[in-house]
Amino acid sequence: MFLSLADRQLAALLRGCALFSAAIVLLILLFLVKESWPVLQNVAMTRFVTDVSWHPVQNLYRLTPMLSATLYSTLGAVFLAAPLGIASALFSRYYAPPFLSRCYRRLVELLAGIPSVVYGFWGLTTLAPLIGRLHPPGVSLLTGILVLTLMILPTVALSVDAALAALPVAYVRSAAALGLSRWGLISGVALPAARSGIAAGIMLAAGRAIGETMAVLMVAGNVVEQPHSLFDPVRTLTANIALEMAYATGAHRAALFVSGMALMLMVLVLVGMAELLPRERHHV
Repeated sequence: MFLSLADRQLAALLRGCALFSAAIVLLILLFLVKESWPVLQNVAMTRFVTDVSWHPVQNLYRLTPMLSATLYSTLGAVFLAAPLGIASALFSRYYAPPFLSRCYRRLVELLAGIPSVVYGFWGLTTLAPLIGRLHPPGVSLLTGILVLTLMILPTVALSVDAALAALPVAYVRSAAALGLSRWGLISGVALPAARSGIAAGIMLAAGRAIGETMAVLMVAGNVVEQPHSLFDPVRTLTANIALEMAYATGAHRAALFVSGMALMLMVLVLVGMAELLPRERHHV
C-alpha cells in the first residue's frame, strides 16, 4: 500500500516515541539494579524471604510481610472494585437515561481525579474509626483494601464503559432484531465482545493499586508483620519506601531499591498478563 510523505513521517515519529518509551522502562530497570547491587552482591536473594524480620541496620532484610500486604491489598481491592465497576458501566451504558448517564459519567470522572491523599485522609478520619469499633485498632489491611477499592473503582468503571462504547452498533441492532432482552444483550453480546477491554481495565486498576503509596500509608497501620486477618495492621512495599528512604543509607538504601525492583516486577507481570489476553476483532 502506497504511503504519502506525511504518513511516513508520522509512522517514523510514532516509532521513535515507542522506542523512547521502551528505553525509559529499560533505563528504570537498569537504575534499580544498579542501586540495589550493593546489597544484592552481599546478601542472598533467599534472605529477603527467610530472614526473621526487616531491620536492615541489623542486617535483616525480610520483605515477605510487606510483599504479602501489597498482594493482599491489591487482590482485595480488585476483587471488590471489578464487579462494582462493571455494574457501574453497565448501568451508565444500558440502563440510565441519557441525561442521567452523562451526569453519572462525569461524577465517576471526578472521583478518578481526586488526589490519593484525600482518600487517605478520609479513610484515616472516618473509615478507620468505624472499623475500629468493629475490631480495633481500625487502621488495618481491611481499611487499606476499602480505600484502594474506592480509588480504583473509577478506573475500572471508565475502562469498561469505554470498552462497551467501542462495540459496533451493528451488534446492538442485531441483538434487537433477534428479540433479545436487555440482559440478553448484555450477557450474550456486550460482555463477551468487550471482555478483552474489560480485562485490560481491571489490569490497569490493579497496577494503580500496587503502586499506591500515600493513602495506604495513612490507613494500613504501618506495622511490618505478616497479616493473619483483615484487621491486622500492615505495611506495603510502597509505604516502606516512602517512610524509610529519607534517612536510609548504605545497605539499607540498597535494600529499599530491592523493594522497588519487586514492585516493578509485579507491574511487569501484570503487563505480561494483559499482553496474553486475546484481542477482539470486530467485523461489521
